[in-house]
Amino acid sequence: MTNFVLVAGAWLGSWAWDEVVPRLRAAGHGAHALTLSGLAERRAEPAGQQTHVRDIVGEVERLDLRDVVLVGHSYAGIPVGQAAERIGDRLARVVFVDSNVPADGESFVSTWWEGPAKLEAAIAGNGGFWAPLTAPDCEGQDLGAEQIARFVDGATPHPGATLSEPAVLARPLGELPATYVKCLLDGPEPTEDVARLLTGDTWRLVRMDTGHWPMFSRPGELAEVLLAAAAS
Repeated sequence: MTNFVLVAGAWLGSWAWDEVVPRLRAAGHGAHALTLSGLAERRAEPAGQQTHVRDIVGEVERLDLRDVVLVGHSYAGIPVGQAAERIGDRLARVVFVDSNVPADGESFVSTWWEGPAKLEAAIAGNGGFWAPLTAPDCEGQDLGAEQIARFVDGATPHPGATLSEPAVLARPLGELPATYVKCLLDGPEPTEDVARLLTGDTWRLVRMDTGHWPMFSRPGELAEVLLAAAAS
């Protein structure tokens, strides 16, 4: 039995996986959606990026999980990628869902596609938090009106320290057994850092014809992708 540990991206909690978890369990596997510190029902808790890494490692160890597939979506790919090397032989595979990936010494902010200064200013102007997206920001991502409303209503401000703190990797990320899921409505090709990792022997690319939040737009298809990744 595979144990999936699912971590959603910025602004989101474990609730984001509500339509994926039952499908994984129906296939006979364990599925454990995790809310990171400082978000959703844990929003009162202080958090930096290494806090999030410890959240993930701690959940795996607390539940004594084996044959673990860590799933990181969007921002969560950064702490998930670090946690993957810290859980040792418990790890079966990592699945990065349209996500950032960690680079040693780099932060989410330092690699922000519009430039670090713009994101730093946005966080500083919102009391040290990254403000959630609004409904218009979610357009064009294969989401219906109800799905957008669910996203907007459930999102909470994201702690800025988790975005500015640098990643810490003990070994090259390319050594991990990994699947990268590229959601095509959020851009047709992986970013350059991901493309380099995909040239290695242990990384696989899967494309989904949907937007950046497939757990909302295509939960059934995403569950099948995760099951296939676990079997690879």
